[in-house]
This record gives sequence, C-alpha cells and structure tokens, in this order.
Amino acid sequence: MATTRLPQAPSGDGPRGLSARVRLGRIFQPVATEFVLIAAVSLFLAVFGWVMVLSATSAGSGEKDLDTALKQGLFAAVGIPLMFVLSRFPVVFWKRMAWPILIIAVAFQMLIFTPMGIHADGNTNWVNLGFMQAQPSEFLKLATALWLGFILARKHTLLNRWSHFFIPLVPVVVLVLASVLGGDDLGTAMVIMMVVLGALYFAGVKLRILIVPVLLAGAGVAALSIIKPDRIDRITAFLDPTCGVDDRLCYQQVHGLWALANGGFFGVGLGNSTEKYGWLPAKENDFIFAIVGEELGLLGCIVVLVLFGILTYAVISMIRRTDDLFIRIVAGAVIVWITGQALVNIAVVLRLGPALGVPLPFLSQGGTSLLSVLIACGVLLSFARTLPLRGEAGTPRNARKPRTPVQRLD
Repeated sequence: MATTRLPQAPSGDGPRGLSARVRLGRIFQPVATEFVLIAAVSLFLAVFGWVMVLSATSAGSGEKDLDTALKQGLFAAVGIPLMFVLSRFPVVFWKRMAWPILIIAVAFQMLIFTPMGIHADGNTNWVNLGFMQAQPSEFLKLATALWLGFILARKHTLLNRWSHFFIPLVPVVVLVLASVLGGDDLGTAMVIMMVVLGALYFAGVKLRILIVPVLLAGAGVAALSIIKPDRIDRITAFLDPTCGVDDRLCYQQVHGLWALANGGFFGVGLGNSTEKYGWLPAKENDFIFAIVGEELGLLGCIVVLVLFGILTYAVISMIRRTDDLFIRIVAGAVIVWITGQALVNIAVVLRLGPALGVPLPFLSQGGTSLLSVLIACGVLLSFARTLPLRGEAGTPRNARKPRTPVQRLD
C-alpha cells in the first residue's frame, strides 16, 4: 500500500524562519546613542509643550480655547508617529528629494499671495486650507536645510570659487527669503538666514567667504527694520529702560517678566498661573516660556534649557561621527534653526531682545510649527541610524568612504 507523505510546516531553522529572523533583526536593530537622545528629547518636549498649551488656554472658558488645546494635541498625535516613520527613510531618499521638497515648499509659501492668504498682526504668513490654517514658511526652514545640504555637498571642492558659490545658492536663497518677506514676516526670514549661515559653516566654507553673507544678512535686517515704522517702534521700546506696561509695545514683555518673577524657583504649580488670565495675550504661543516659568519656576525653565542643550549635544555628536557631508550640513542647519529659534524666543521673553514673533519650538501653540519640527527630528533620526554603535570598529553604516577630517576651504 502506497503511503502519502503530508506536507510539513517549514521549520524555524529553514529559509523562511531565517528570513523572518533577519527582518525582525532589522526592525529591532540597536541604534546609536544619538538616536536615543534625539528621540527621547523630541518626544518629551512635544508632550510637555501640549501640556503647557493646555494649561495656558485653560484660563479661557470659550470654545476657541478648548479647540486650540485639542488641535495642538492632535498635531502632536500625528507628528510623533510621523517622526518615527520618517526615521526609517534612507539618507539617499533625502538627497534625491531635496529639490522636489524645496519646490513644493516654495509653491506652498506662494499661497499667501492668493485669496487664501490670511493677514493678521501686520503679517501675511498664514493660508486658509478650508479644514485648517497653516503657516507654509515653517516647512521652508527644513526644505531650505535639505536643499543646501544637497547643493553644498556636491559643490564642496568648488566653494572657494565665487562663481560656484553664487550659483545656484544665492538666487534660490533670495527667492526663498523674498517669498517670506513678501508677507512682512521678518522673524521667520531671520531664522531661515540662520539656517543658511549654519549650513555654510558646517559645509566648511572659509571664514573669509562666510563673513560676506553674515554682513549682508545684518545689513538686510537693519534696512528692513528701518523702513517699517512698527519695527523701529519695537526696537526703540526694547532700548528704552523706562518703557513699562503703560506702553503697548512693552506690555507683553513686562508681564512676561512678572510671570517669571512670580514663579520663583519652584513655581506656583501647574495650572495656577495668574498672568494667563487676560494679562498675557500671547500666553500660549510666543510667550509660553513665561507661563512655564510662572507655573514650574526657575527649575522648569532650567529643565527646558537643558533639554534643548541635550538635543544640540546629540546632533553635534552625530555631525562629528558621520562621514557623510550631506548629513553634517543638514543636521547642522537644522540644529541651528531649532536651538537658535528657541534662544531668540526666550531672549524676547526675558526682554533681552525686541519682539520678533517667532515661536518656541515644540512648546508654542501652532500645529504647523510643531509638525515641521517633528518632521525635522525625523530626518535627524534617519541620519542617526547610519552611525555605528559606541565601541564598534569600522566606519559608520552605509558609509562609502573612510572618514576624512573637515577642513576649511582655501
């Protein structure tokens, strides 16, 4: 009698079991310390920012205040998973998409010049998409950093020649800045200029060449400040030590200092701020740091500053350990954007600078701002995946050439 042999399930030691283990191994592959630090700080700041926006808007009893907090939480709920999804993208993807991302971002920014543009507080930097409002210039910051990384890495050995330095760098940067300044948003234009200067520095551009765009940027900011009366008024109010709450130009900054003073070292407790009850109009966005200081005290402010410091340390460490010039330039430009903008915002709250209207990354209310920063952190995490583990021999993963020291271009 013939016997029929039944098909057997594949053994765990067979090809299928091996391939499953390989796939799981790639998913749970150990990551560098920089990856952990960037992910942890970004996650904490995003959640902490939503808690502070919820606290700042709790003073109002209207439906608008509740919607503000709910929308911020929704953007955080979308942005955090998106950050980790983008962290899986290979570096080559960001290189290939540098031009398309910039073109899309500039096209999105141009919508402010259409009937979709929203004019508020002297600026036209928002667009009405029907289901939501968005600030396109926030995405221009990351798009500019990616594009600069791609161009400067390709032209690295030619940047000592003015012709290669000028084309296409200057025309494209001027177009980006013009699209933002067309909406009278000088604060965002200054942040984008910081991104450009940061990219040039981390690309290794000679300091004698770098000083030219620095001087041009300073001259441009001075000229744009002089030609608009309200900007001059804010600068003179900042320079006037007698300017107080009776002057509308100093009103918020004075109340911001009062909030910080009221908080002391340990704060009055989460949710117990008094300045948020009508005294500080921009409590949930530009002056959120004042609410942090009042409710959580100097200790809470120090924690926020330390977290930005840890994020900066992790990115700088990644720049020092990578062999890919594109990663160095983009990561350097992004951290100059995030940390530089945070310091500018905090300086305004402390009355160490004139009001510029730039939000505090991660913390200030604004779904577009939060989403753009989380996407940028996703790009940084994608870069961090290429780093070798501490103590590992050899070059970083996906590196094609041995590491060469960074030298300033002659």
